[in-house]
Amino acid sequence: MNIPGKQRLQGTDGIRRETKRSHISDCKGLTPQQVFLEKSWITEQFMELYAYSCTKNLPKIKTTKNIVVGWDPRDPSGVFVNAVIKGVRKAGANALVLGVVPTPLVPLFMLHQKADCGIMVTASHNPNDQNGIKLFSPFHGMKPLPSDDLQLTQHVLGQKYSSIKSKLLKGKRKNLRKQALKLFFQVTLKAENSWVDESKDFKNVVLVVDPANGSLTGIAKKIFIKAGFGNVFEVNAKLNGNVNVFSGVADLEGLNQITAGQIKNPSGFFRRHKAILKLFEVGRKYKASLRKGNMRAVGAIFDADADRFFMLEYDPFKDLLWVLSGDETAILQAQHLSTRFPRKYKGTLYINTVESDLNAATAAEKMGLKPEMTAVGDKWILLKILLKQLEQKSKYPNISKSKRQSFIREKKKLQKRGITSIASLQRLREILGEINETEENDAKPVLAVGSEETGHNITESKFTSPDGQTISIYSGNGIKSALNTLVATEYLNLTPKNYYAKVSRPFNPGYKGKFYVYYINQELFAQDSIAWKKVKQVLTLAAKKRNYQVAIRIFPEDPNMLYISLSGGKAGIFVRNSGTENKISLDLRGNKSDASNLEEMGQEAIKILFATLKNYDHHFYKLELYALNQIASQTLNEKDLKIEKQSKTRLVTEMQKQGIIEMSPKGFRLTALGKWYVENCL
Repeated sequence: MNIPGKQRLQGTDGIRRETKRSHISDCKGLTPQQVFLEKSWITEQFMELYAYSCTKNLPKIKTTKNIVVGWDPRDPSGVFVNAVIKGVRKAGANALVLGVVPTPLVPLFMLHQKADCGIMVTASHNPNDQNGIKLFSPFHGMKPLPSDDLQLTQHVLGQKYSSIKSKLLKGKRKNLRKQALKLFFQVTLKAENSWVDESKDFKNVVLVVDPANGSLTGIAKKIFIKAGFGNVFEVNAKLNGNVNVFSGVADLEGLNQITAGQIKNPSGFFRRHKAILKLFEVGRKYKASLRKGNMRAVGAIFDADADRFFMLEYDPFKDLLWVLSGDETAILQAQHLSTRFPRKYKGTLYINTVESDLNAATAAEKMGLKPEMTAVGDKWILLKILLKQLEQKSKYPNISKSKRQSFIREKKKLQKRGITSIASLQRLREILGEINETEENDAKPVLAVGSEETGHNITESKFTSPDGQTISIYSGNGIKSALNTLVATEYLNLTPKNYYAKVSRPFNPGYKGKFYVYYINQELFAQDSIAWKKVKQVLTLAAKKRNYQVAIRIFPEDPNMLYISLSGGKAGIFVRNSGTENKISLDLRGNKSDASNLEEMGQEAIKILFATLKNYDHHFYKLELYALNQIASQTLNEKDLKIEKQSKTRLVTEMQKQGIIEMSPKGFRLTALGKWYVENCL
């Protein structure tokens, strides 16, 4: 999200870009900031400058600051990681270095050590030619909000790299990987966090783990074995930088199932996905036992930095894999807790983002939960949770009437204009003052199952700090979500056929559709821009033509998102720039009966985005143009495309995601949208 009229370098979750070395000819004569803004690349110099600025931008409370630094394995040479560590140390802070670790460990260890900031060097689920930085604050592990991002942006843009290039390393480097991993295992396997107890074991589960050659490589398998899983296969587990390639959650987005046809050569989309192939293999091997309910064949699929999780379940009756995204896993988790502990969790929050299936919220409501919708990004889920916790604390008997009234006034004021800084949350907390520890422990917990379709699930974890304080942490944690979902499904206690019916459909699904446009100029789509207004007009007219009532909903946390609510929220369409990749998405949500209407409306609007937003200077746009011209004249296999080898796989995948090419038995060919694009836009 951009604050109107203000430039921010950050997207939904930190910074991410394609990586380039600063010494290449295309970067000569440009500052690191210019390379970032004009070329859309991240150099090691920019990473150093960004980490330096981040450290210098921290509140000046302590003389010497401690910054926790972890990373995923996409940078095996360590060029970009070492640049970040240098930036921290040149700014005078100590770098508490964790090495290759899951993202959720960074805020956990930061809070455990009472450090001043957490930095995770990752581009998450993005392609392996990209890298970036996620930041965490010591205020409940909260990620920076838009005003925080703006402040940091100003610091970064105002900082000269030449002035820090030759600075001495003032802070120390402390390697704390061993201590951090020990903490991660302890906290993850704690029964109240994992939900694993002695009443259930998992010896009947054949588990295929796919860490996407990422941060959970080796770690996830050990955790699952310690949790009681006796038969664990790990694939895509090489720390060679090859993250998210034919692996991980990104390729599963938007899918409900994977059929045998999709793994067959040569045209099967998942023919090179080792986890999927392995799951079909073990599922078919144990098919008889699976049909009797004596075994399960399950896949735990993560992304490179391990904050996302999808579950795959092999169905022996239909010979296919059911894909459980963040919506399905969250509902299963919520159902488990609200069924086993109804008095404890009835009436608490179920938070989903606009990306979620609208029927997931309906299902949560039927469980006795209170659904709330927020913008895309797990930090907005955490924000809702923190607000709910503060609201509960404001009702404690030891809180004076005047404090309670001041809190309510300030909360309403902030929510009206949008809570855009961590400092504003801290002010709310300060209004309440000290909370009686006994009353806090006796308070009704905030379940707040946070869900994103893309695989972020957020439920509470607890740990004990070195000074004996019990601390709650809410963050996207793939391995926790996996354990919680597996526990929830073990407690279903259904006949085999009913079990697979339940797992494949934890709630009655609505319609979800998605269109992408890659390689765009994102600045062209902002609130009230020409493209924004044009898309709004087309969608509004199309909706009214189909007898929908239309309302434009503004999310203060993401004002540049165009959200069109249809018929009182029964359906919706939203268009937003990705905060993690160079793309824009048009999402369709509604009931099954809305599917054809929404699909037609989406097809009308996506053409406007193709026609108005493409960035003609983007390297991959030029490759896309070249590839389309080849495919337009003849059907081609990937190996026959005359495209540079290091970019070919990513390009082909992203062209398929845009819906402009498709695989036929003879190779790639243009779709109807692709033909329109070639004829009208190129």
